[in-house]
Amino acid sequence: MQAYGLTHVGRVRTHNQDYLYSSSDPVGNLKNLFLVADGMGGHQAGDYASRFAVENLVSYLKQYRQGQVVSALLQGIKTVNAQLYKRSMEEPYLRGMGTTLVAASIEDDTLYVANIGDSRLYLYREHSMVQITRDHSFVEEMVARGQMNRYSHDYLEKKNIITRAVGTGTSVTADFFEELLRPDDLILLCSDGLSNMVSETDMGLCLDQNISLQQKARQLVDMANEHGGKDNITAVLVEPQISEVTPC
Repeated sequence: MQAYGLTHVGRVRTHNQDYLYSSSDPVGNLKNLFLVADGMGGHQAGDYASRFAVENLVSYLKQYRQGQVVSALLQGIKTVNAQLYKRSMEEPYLRGMGTTLVAASIEDDTLYVANIGDSRLYLYREHSMVQITRDHSFVEEMVARGQMNRYSHDYLEKKNIITRAVGTGTSVTADFFEELLRPDDLILLCSDGLSNMVSETDMGLCLDQNISLQQKARQLVDMANEHGGKDNITAVLVEPQISEVTPC
């Protein structure tokens, strides 16, 4: 397995409120762990929220020994959400803070994913980008109800309104996904600073190149900046190399 993560402030923001974690080595019961968080709530509060969520989730998972991947992530996210919300109630300058979170771990040939908010996980398979996560956003909820067309003017104007985040309430519900991996699959976790600036077609063209993961991540960030860089940009690329582990 190979992995590489990169984050960039972008061309407009003065602070980077994104935070990432990437480990191909075991983290507690998990054989590996990959996280992307995008904080909100003002410069200091957004920075604090994303870093707090990632660092405390990693700490929790390092100590967790009771269950498998899904239960570990579920309990970890619940615990970190309560901790972050408590901090927001204790410090006035942190009031209203929160963060998106997308988490992934691979066990044998199965990808396990949890997400809250609009940070995404894509699977690049057979020259196509497949979004595994579902955005917790106002526009996607309206699209699901048939009350808005995706990529309409209203959709683009209100795309950044998220309906679920870590740390904004006493409890939060993550969505979970499982995907059976195939040889040559490539995984991308990203904040909306990438997915809002670069089309899935262009992301796929980048990932299709015969270059290193580090070069691909840098190209993705560069493309987001070339298209405006209106937000912080984070990308974590994971190459599971399933063909080397699981007979097909």
